[in-house]
Amino acid sequence: MTSLPACCSHTLVPVNTGDATNNIEQNHLDESPRGLIIMAVVGVAVGVLSGMFGIGGGTVIVPALVWLGLTQRHAAATSMMAIVPTAVSGVISYAFESDVDWIVAAIVFAGMFVGGQIGSWLLSKLPELVLRWAFVVFLLFVMVNQAMSNPSRDSRIELTVGTVVGLIVFGVIAGILAGLLGIGGGAICVPALSILFGASDLIARGTSLLAMFPNAITTSVANVRRRMVHVKAALIIGIVAALTAPLGTWIASAVTPRTGAILFTAYLCVLLVRSFWVAFKATRR
Repeated sequence: MTSLPACCSHTLVPVNTGDATNNIEQNHLDESPRGLIIMAVVGVAVGVLSGMFGIGGGTVIVPALVWLGLTQRHAAATSMMAIVPTAVSGVISYAFESDVDWIVAAIVFAGMFVGGQIGSWLLSKLPELVLRWAFVVFLLFVMVNQAMSNPSRDSRIELTVGTVVGLIVFGVIAGILAGLLGIGGGAICVPALSILFGASDLIARGTSLLAMFPNAITTSVANVRRRMVHVKAALIIGIVAALTAPLGTWIASAVTPRTGAILFTAYLCVLLVRSFWVAFKATRR
């Protein structure tokens, strides 16, 4: 793999925070033609998966960027910025089919805004090894929940005082995980909105994308200030993903809810195995 440290030093946003853990010299992102093609391919995959499952795509972006040379910390921060255009495209696609609950999304975002700032702060402080294992545990949790779910295509969320409080608390938790792991939050929001709050599979996906969009912006701003974002990589992946997200949305509506859940679980299984192996190797060093 070609390593170009000089390129990384130009594309990471130069904000002086004084935090040694964020030193850009840790990063050697492959920006050769091969590396740029890989980023574009990742963007295609992220866009389709985002549209299909209502996720931001961080579960694909983070491992890919680590493989291309970023640290786990900078990959997670860069992933959050790439999620912004991806989420916008997905929301528009789902909104055309009336599969977005705007009120619920606003409530969840209120919690995610607070949680995202906490997660971003933790991202700048926690050791690299802790971040890798946190990602593995997160994937395992989501996979188990997704396998247990039995999604419906007709149900909607009934808003009560208890539901509103629950959505806010859940939003805070999702925001912390999003900021810490570099995910949009959809991988936890979608199953939670279906299992805990009774949303249909399509509404859960569309609502999740809408809730994560402003959270991805606010968290990315915090990450930029902490000098953790590789802007060029984020733009390449995010723009390509935004163009392909409508295809994923079409696939989501074409398959049955149970088929969609099985596909999502299978995707998480593959990702879990790879992430576990990477974390295990890092632990043995």
